[in-house]
Amino acid sequence: MRVLNYLEFASQLERSGIGTSTDQQRAALATTDVDVVTSPWPKSVSESASELLRGNCVFRDYDVAHCNLIGPGSVAVARHAKRNDIPLVLHSHVTREDFAESFRGSNTIAPVLGKYLKWFYSQADVVLCPSEYTKRVLESYPVDAPIRPVSNGVDAESLDGFEDFRDEYREKFDLEGMTVFLVGNVFERKGLTTFCNVAKATDYDFAWFGPYDTGPHASKTVKYWVENAPANVTFTGWIDDIRGAYGAGDVYLFPTKNENQGIAVLEAMACGKAVVLRDIPVFEEFYTHGHDCLKCETDEEFVRALELLENDPDLRKRLGENARETAAEHSLERVGDRLVETYEDALAGNLDE
Repeated sequence: MRVLNYLEFASQLERSGIGTSTDQQRAALATTDVDVVTSPWPKSVSESASELLRGNCVFRDYDVAHCNLIGPGSVAVARHAKRNDIPLVLHSHVTREDFAESFRGSNTIAPVLGKYLKWFYSQADVVLCPSEYTKRVLESYPVDAPIRPVSNGVDAESLDGFEDFRDEYREKFDLEGMTVFLVGNVFERKGLTTFCNVAKATDYDFAWFGPYDTGPHASKTVKYWVENAPANVTFTGWIDDIRGAYGAGDVYLFPTKNENQGIAVLEAMACGKAVVLRDIPVFEEFYTHGHDCLKCETDEEFVRALELLENDPDLRKRLGENARETAAEHSLERVGDRLVETYEDALAGNLDE
């Protein structure tokens, strides 16, 4: 079986969760017998676009088309697939809900985006999404296609050796004591204001490892906190090796307001870190309060959770050990098996939800 696993604008999405998820899909499929191609075009994008405008067919041969984004390239692949009876798998990494509170103007665009997503995803023979929560969101639009949850998974092997980076990254960013950290792009949707307010209420060092934008696309909230960070908060910007973040940090604090799954949470868990999460619906299906994480709702609860973890090293250790076991349930081997099952069902026309 030959499958197109396509991510348009891949170079621009290298630092995003969508890029990471797509990389992990391909790593997962590498453990199977599926032959993967990553571009639908046998020529360059510009040459292929010119051929398309002239009405020529410029697509590679593949048995299943699997697209990871919602732009013009994916629309072209979708149309080609429908015209040629090629099973079409569309992966929902984007919803109107998780697009809000990201870039400047995103809250205004989100409702219009929702209408577009309803149309786009409804073309699919099957829509994949990272969680049951996201499935319910898409059904509420409603998307007119079968929807299957498939975990993004976690590439635990890529994190091997993270401990070796501890001294280097703690020294580089002047981190001491129990360090509270977060990994990902700096957005208000990910709980930026809560992260900073909790930091102001404590004496711990806080580090947010990930890129941020202070240009015209940045939200006012991001610009404010980056330029007026509390004294104990460090925004590192992009780092060359993500293992440095997991080596330097001790407690993973993720007060996000909306997620489809949250790959970095699984990465922190795979590294055996104690994790503190906002108590939102998506985390109910994956994690258990007091077993592999602590869940909070208010700034005060987050502060108390951090104090508890500092004062009870045994609890920190137990949560981290259980978290590692939870992460193992999201191995790439399991993701690969689930993808192959979906592709085979698509080819057989057996796509009941």
